[in-house]
Amino acid sequence: MSPHLPVTPDEIAEAAIGAAEAGAAIVHLHARDPQDGRPSQDPVLFRQFVPRIKARSDVVINITTGGAPTMTVEERLRPALELRPEVASLNMGSMNFGLYEMLERFKDFKHDWERPYLAGSDERIFRNTFKDIAYILQSCSEQQTRFEIECYDIGHLYTAAHFLDRALLKPPLLIQSVFGLRGGIGGHVEDLLHMRRTADRLFGADYVWSVLGAGRHQMPLAAVSASIGGNVRVGLEDSLWGGPGKLAISNAEQVRRVRSIIEALSLEVATPEDARRLLKLKGRENVAF
Repeated sequence: MSPHLPVTPDEIAEAAIGAAEAGAAIVHLHARDPQDGRPSQDPVLFRQFVPRIKARSDVVINITTGGAPTMTVEERLRPALELRPEVASLNMGSMNFGLYEMLERFKDFKHDWERPYLAGSDERIFRNTFKDIAYILQSCSEQQTRFEIECYDIGHLYTAAHFLDRALLKPPLLIQSVFGLRGGIGGHVEDLLHMRRTADRLFGADYVWSVLGAGRHQMPLAAVSASIGGNVRVGLEDSLWGGPGKLAISNAEQVRRVRSIIEALSLEVATPEDARRLLKLKGRENVAF
């Protein structure tokens, strides 16, 4: 859909390094089949770019366990389980995950699989049952990987609290609140404030809060989050846009844009070491790559 999406291991490595150089403290990584750009959770592909990112940057590496809704939980977990990163993402619930409306905005596709993949999302459920979540947490329990807890709705916060009570999650939690995806909570400022109030009530001082706004919501919600003491996530996974009607050319462009917002608010951009300290991460020397 966008010619600027990194697809090959070389492109993904350079995109992540560029984002780190622009000011990102953490980079969240997916892999793609370099032949046709399909989402892939093949650890062999991840091993072609994560060591290069680590060698050229101090950035915290965060590997997805989300992969794609079409994958089994065992497939989705393989890269994090084998590579033992400092951080891995984990969605807190099964949900409708509608991307089909993007067909109204994009007409040109490079690969044959893209259009039917989007069109089929109106009947697709992204599965993350309580059993699936427990499986991922228990499988990674000995490697000290912390999780980016992705919460697409209020109920996901309560699920995170449930696994905190079961001691499968340990504080401080990195709560990534996701707004504006069809099937999850909306992208209004009131939705953001409701999510923040609920997280404060459930977790008190035992969490670090971050906001991800999808599509056009990316920069406005990032600005609100930063202004009320939250952190922000940006990138081409979440929004293809660099402004109204203009495609962003890189992840680094979006990092620079949000950095200008943060600094205009007289705030400081966190370094990778700040992130490691705030989240009590195990350190880059304790990963398997």
